[in-house]
Amino acid sequence: MSVRRADSLGGRAAIVGIGATEFSKDSGRSELKLAVEAVRAALDDAGLTPADVDGLVTFTMDTSPEITVAQAVGMGELSFFSRIHYGGGAACATVQQAALAVASGVADVVVCYRAFNERSGRRFGSGVQHREPTAEGTALGWNLPFGLLTPASWVAMAAQRYLHTYNLTPEAFGHVAVTDRRHAARNPAAYFYGKPITLADHAASRWIVEPLRLLDCCQETDGGQAIVVTGAERARDLPRPPAVIVAAAQGAGRAQEQMTSFYRDGLTGLPEMDVVARQLWRTSGLAPADIDVGILYDHFTPFVLMQLEEFGFCGPGEAAGFVADDALPLNTHGGQLGEAYLHGMNGIAEAVRQIRGTSVNQIPGAARTLVTAGTGVPTSGLILGTDGG
Repeated sequence: MSVRRADSLGGRAAIVGIGATEFSKDSGRSELKLAVEAVRAALDDAGLTPADVDGLVTFTMDTSPEITVAQAVGMGELSFFSRIHYGGGAACATVQQAALAVASGVADVVVCYRAFNERSGRRFGSGVQHREPTAEGTALGWNLPFGLLTPASWVAMAAQRYLHTYNLTPEAFGHVAVTDRRHAARNPAAYFYGKPITLADHAASRWIVEPLRLLDCCQETDGGQAIVVTGAERARDLPRPPAVIVAAAQGAGRAQEQMTSFYRDGLTGLPEMDVVARQLWRTSGLAPADIDVGILYDHFTPFVLMQLEEFGFCGPGEAAGFVADDALPLNTHGGQLGEAYLHGMNGIAEAVRQIRGTSVNQIPGAARTLVTAGTGVPTSGLILGTDGG
């Protein structure tokens, strides 16, 4: 992959299985148990067995090591195992790693997984409680003493600047929350199933860190999600319609930090996602008008707007109106605001369902889905498509 030319990965691998646990606020079991349940469900969905798997990919943050998951699931020998850093920014990159392994012949079947008790156990929303000294932690040292202790506070800095620059009010963010919850209300797997909201509900929700309200912030969830990747040829012989990996990319911008990149020239965009967008468009040969569904990482509503602008769906400052007009089907599973916060892995599963035609909020004729991973950090993205390319 290069930021200056197209790569040759597109079309060589596909997602053939998806599986998840229930999404809850108190799973009552270990994170390893959640991982194992999700992996087994994904393999069943793919029509494969643990013996077929020779590769595993997860997040550096995951507490269930690859070899432990392999042993617990009943897999045999592994020829490939990998982890991706930067929290939610890793989501789509796990699939990219799997596709690279399959395309190069390093592995035949690779399972990507993420499992945590993020509500009943460690809650990321509680902010920095303790941190071992690291080089990347130095950046936080410039912000924590001044009260920027939580992800919401870090995002609020950019969100406030965005509103000021484009002469908007916090209602701009509400359109994302309303859209996500509308879809979640029709999704039985979503935590907020049957619970849509209005712009008035958004405006009435309490402040977390101005200009972010409670309904601008994603949930905290216990659960697990797994994705099965294999070669495009083999995928055609399996039970489910494959979701072909048309393009996959990672991206980090200049002056990149984890969530606190406040010393860039501007705060109203997401340069790391611009890197991903350029790579995806260049490699796939597609453009925004070719995308049927957008599954955009929504840990906080302002960054959904900025992503739409970075990908060129609309101009700077125009994304709130774009979402309000339903110009692009967005987060049809309900997103992390409405379905579950699984570090974006559940969004990949929804993109696969759209390609298969099995989403509870199915978009007729969906043949191209764009999926993004965590924003404000080094990140990643995917374009998935039908077997027809």
